[in-house]
Amino acid sequence: MSKLTLPTQNVGDLTITAVSDGYLHASFDFLANIDPSDAARMQENAGITDHTSIHINCYLVRRGGRTILIDAGAGGFKQWGGQLKTNLLLAGIQPSEIDAILLTHAHPDHVGGLMDASGEAVFPNAELVAHHLEVAFWQDDGNLSRAPERARGNFLVARQAFGGYRDRLRTFEGGEVLPGITAMPLPGHTAGHSGYRLDSGNNSLLIWGDIVHFPEIQVPRPDVSIAFDQDAHLAADTRSRLLDCVAAEQLLIAGMHLGEPGFARIERKKLAYGVAYEE
Repeated sequence: MSKLTLPTQNVGDLTITAVSDGYLHASFDFLANIDPSDAARMQENAGITDHTSIHINCYLVRRGGRTILIDAGAGGFKQWGGQLKTNLLLAGIQPSEIDAILLTHAHPDHVGGLMDASGEAVFPNAELVAHHLEVAFWQDDGNLSRAPERARGNFLVARQAFGGYRDRLRTFEGGEVLPGITAMPLPGHTAGHSGYRLDSGNNSLLIWGDIVHFPEIQVPRPDVSIAFDQDAHLAADTRSRLLDCVAAEQLLIAGMHLGEPGFARIERKKLAYGVAYEE
């Protein structure tokens, strides 16, 4: 089997690779503060032909013999994604080589790939690392009972994932979670939604989780939120502040729903921000 060449960036002595899990689809009816026809036009103008497709990225981080995965894709939940394991193998990585998995949050398109169809852990040697508020939210029976019917499956997927790794589940409140990797609170999307800032030497990269789902819409229009946000106003505020920061710093970013190039910078374009992918 020939190796697959995936989008990769080096940050000091860290090697970060974007690994696609595939796609999911979400109707523009899930978006707030924008007319669906305007959303479609923005996608069209950006050259995106499948307007309602949302790409699912995971990120592989390698440094000094450690192999870390950030998020695990959807694993085929609701026919979403499911390509992570295949693409890791094509890149020459066996699931058993992953020694830590950092979660940005526990929505199904980020934790579905942790377990296989028979309920077994896909990554037998990996420690699972997540914000303590995130784990607590999905484990809370009160939250489950209050959840709308359409969201109850999300609780079951998260609980199955946490249960499958319970002997090697580590929670954090903040700060450095692994050498050179610092958790960054990015509130609004979920209770413990976190980004990860990777620093090595004078180089940095921010993996910003689900700051955007439709980058070509929500970067220029950060007020546009999506129904998956637990607190839409807070998520929009976090998005606006973060866009200002990463644009000013010219920080390299990675995001779970950026396009297949996987890495980008945020550029000021006239009165709004835009996404400039790194080749």
